[in-house]
Amino acid sequence: MFVENEMVETQERDGAVIFSVRVQPRASKDEIAGEMGGALKVRLRAPAVEDRANEALVELLAELLKTSRSAVSILSGERSRVKRIEIRGVTRQQILNLLTHEA
Repeated sequence: MFVENEMVETQERDGAVIFSVRVQPRASKDEIAGEMGGALKVRLRAPAVEDRANEALVELLAELLKTSRSAVSILSGERSRVKRIEIRGVTRQQILNLLTHEA
């Protein structure tokens, strides 16, 4: 099932939600910054070296969605600003609620 809402494209598959994230490393704080080109825009303080931004992204999403870090996977884009993320055990609506900080 493919759904577009608030311009963040999500896909539900086997109890998981898949969506794109656009990361801005070296930001002033860790936060969800809205939507950009169909992806959830995330600002991270961590630099994009030695996987630190990827680790910070996984930690932030797990914290905001109140799930374990092991439930959050980067499917593609480990070395890119645009990443495909899969989170098990959450709903599409929880992902979309991140835009309004109501996760």
